[in-house]
Amino acid sequence: MKIAINQLEAYNHLASRGAKQAARALSQMAGVRMRHDVTGVSLVTNDVLEEIFTGHQYVGVQVGLSGGLSGETVLIFDPESAERLRKRLQSRGGTGSLVGGAFAELGNIMIGGFVDGWANHLNTSVDITPPTYIEASGTRILPRLTRRDAEEYGAFLFESRLEAVNDDLSVPIYLIPEYSEFVKLLEGQPDGLAVPAKKLTVFNGFAGRSASRASDQITQLTGLRTDVTVSQLRFLSFSDMSAEAGSDPRVSVVFELTGLPSGYFVAMFSESSANRIAAAMTPDGVDPDGNGMTEPAIKELGNIITSGFIDGWANTLQSSIEHSPPEYVQDSGANVIRTVQDRLSKNQEYAFTIDTTIELADREAEVQLYVLPDTHELTRALSALPAEQD
Repeated sequence: MKIAINQLEAYNHLASRGAKQAARALSQMAGVRMRHDVTGVSLVTNDVLEEIFTGHQYVGVQVGLSGGLSGETVLIFDPESAERLRKRLQSRGGTGSLVGGAFAELGNIMIGGFVDGWANHLNTSVDITPPTYIEASGTRILPRLTRRDAEEYGAFLFESRLEAVNDDLSVPIYLIPEYSEFVKLLEGQPDGLAVPAKKLTVFNGFAGRSASRASDQITQLTGLRTDVTVSQLRFLSFSDMSAEAGSDPRVSVVFELTGLPSGYFVAMFSESSANRIAAAMTPDGVDPDGNGMTEPAIKELGNIITSGFIDGWANTLQSSIEHSPPEYVQDSGANVIRTVQDRLSKNQEYAFTIDTTIELADREAEVQLYVLPDTHELTRALSALPAEQD
């Protein structure tokens, strides 16, 4: 069964619109102005779900779907966000309990916002069951069918964040449609942008293996104990990517990729993370020239990370990919993403982001890796993979 990349883009856009509708509903019910921050989608394995959810308690709302889209889906909140929501709802005359009542109604409205957009896109009707409130730890917050699918095929994870404009309230939302039914909706048309569904999961393995390779290479070059950890690989629109990168100053290195696929690779650090990395890579941990060592250190580190990831990507895709020397950029994250987008095809709206943490000589720094391949070339490379990688 093949997935149309443009259909995945379309459903991510619909999920983003649903999140905005959910933000409006939450604003009205909780009395706090909310905005939709980011919506991304990833096709995750059971191992990735375990990494995301294990060790945490959650509350959520599950509903069943039938009609044009069947299965189960779940809306998940972390307990801290749920408790803040409970207090908000209670202060406005809602139930003091998260079980049923206002919270279940809130979940019903928010899931309905997602599902209505999909139903309109399909020109069909989708019925939902009454919401069921649940509390669970780890992956037990997920429907049993989702866990089974993730073990056997993978699971499509839509992740959105709603942020209060003038308050300390952040609501992460996970929406997980039933795999087999959703894949049917994504079946590709013969337009050259369709790939077998299972081949999309190659990215989950490539990111983890590439992080391990990058860790080894940094350790060999610097002699410093290094750990590069990937938490998740997501599929984001450029608008959401720019919003996530934000308006704060960032230190970035940009690489142009040539081969199959071509495109760009961006490693983006906060200024504090860049300075910590530079200090760790400077003899005696001291920069004698103030910030003079930051640029060469970040260029060198970016080169190692990019080589590790791109080599792993090329090996996975069984292709050849080269990258340019690093281009050092100090600008807001959003401006960096927009500049790279302008260099790509005007018809391309989506790319990948890899959530990554680097620990170098006991100094932890976060780096956001953005993989911006030519979509048509990436589809061609994935489609060419042999059957044993399905």
